[in-house]
Amino acid sequence: MHFRPIFFSLGILLTILAVVMLPSVLLEFFDNKNWKSFASVQALTAFCGALTALANYEKKFTFRIREAFLMTNLIWIVVGLFGALPFYFSDTDISFTDALFEAISGVTTTGATVLTGLDDMSRGLLLWRSMLQWLGGIGIIVMALSVLPLLNVGGMQLFKTEAMDVEKVLPSAAQIAASIGTIYVMLTAICAACYALGGMTRFDAINHAMTTIATGGFSTHDQSMGYFDSARLDYTATFFILLSSLPFMLYLRAIRGNLLAIFRDSQVQWFLSIVGLAILSLMFYLTLTFNAPLGSAFRYASFNAVSVITGTGYATTDYSAWGGFAKGLFFFLMCIGGCAGSTTCGIKIFRFQILYAVSHVQITTLVKPHASIRPYYNNQPVSQDVQMSVMSFFFLFALSFTITALLLQMTGLNFLDSMSCAVTAISNVGPALGETFGPAGTFTDMTQAGKWVMSIAMMFGRLELFTLLVMLSPHFWRH
Repeated sequence: MHFRPIFFSLGILLTILAVVMLPSVLLEFFDNKNWKSFASVQALTAFCGALTALANYEKKFTFRIREAFLMTNLIWIVVGLFGALPFYFSDTDISFTDALFEAISGVTTTGATVLTGLDDMSRGLLLWRSMLQWLGGIGIIVMALSVLPLLNVGGMQLFKTEAMDVEKVLPSAAQIAASIGTIYVMLTAICAACYALGGMTRFDAINHAMTTIATGGFSTHDQSMGYFDSARLDYTATFFILLSSLPFMLYLRAIRGNLLAIFRDSQVQWFLSIVGLAILSLMFYLTLTFNAPLGSAFRYASFNAVSVITGTGYATTDYSAWGGFAKGLFFFLMCIGGCAGSTTCGIKIFRFQILYAVSHVQITTLVKPHASIRPYYNNQPVSQDVQMSVMSFFFLFALSFTITALLLQMTGLNFLDSMSCAVTAISNVGPALGETFGPAGTFTDMTQAGKWVMSIAMMFGRLELFTLLVMLSPHFWRH
């Protein structure tokens, strides 16, 4: 194992993280808040980053697949640890466990929070929460399109082909990443402008734009998007969340001339169809069960269904009070997620497509034993390796969910709370179901042990399970 390139990369990352802290430090300074503590954390982060990078610098680095796995895991863990320090040393008076929970929830774009009194919290700290999610969002895209396909994680090797197609136009990975980053920044800026035009203050607009495009869900208010009580803002958020849930590689293709690439992609078609069915079923359920006006039913159904299925976690109302059907539907929507190569969470649509294709082939083979049939994805045959990888991912997802739920029950949670907290952590959604940890509550009252379980589960979910689990194998550490 070659550790020098790993620590050099981590040092560079920490240095960048320190630079990103600057706007929050300046806000704390101008507002005359706890800026000295924040500045000290920034200085510590910069010092550790620069020292680590300089101590491990080499003219030529050797990266193998083991180094790639380890570096991917350490990046998220280190950012979570250093990202927690501004919360811990702030005047919010929270424990390190709570600070780490908040930071990991931010960088994994989960959106679960232990903080209350957001309306009165310092602007610097609120901006830092949003920045963590925004950085996590772009990091997820780069990881999903650049790293995971090379590691053959959870069927992500399917997207090697997409990357190769783009490389015909943009020959280097750095150019592809820069182009996607530009699209990410532009979407954030446009979203912020739309929020401002919709009635948000500039500060609220910038923060909510960052957490919307990252599909993270942190808000600057305890009531989340419900604070604004604006249909226009709800529809704006729904639109941009949907945009962020589609593969960013397709946006790059569209800009390069293939305008219909987004609509021709079968993953996008499946995703929009599932979202549409969820919205329609919820809308008619609210209309028939609660006699809600059709317009209001559509507004609340579309916003909350899109927020949950994409793992954004915004809430405009306490949908846990909508009855058993809504709870059950939201529970399953939490697992689904958006498209691969986006900022969303969950199992991802393409894996359901592979599962359906493999199941269809299996059923057909039972009827026609001598037929030679292969599963297809986006009109391309799916290799046996991808099929095995996807099936393994479904098994590990179910196993991780079960273990997390049982551990949370051991901390004292009831059945509904433990099940919904487990799925919201593994799928990086944010709010759970129920009164305590649902969209109207926070995770403040969860035990310290429960918060550690949730933090680990959030990290597992964001790293697509395999990436962390592979390091538990003794073979990984053998030369």
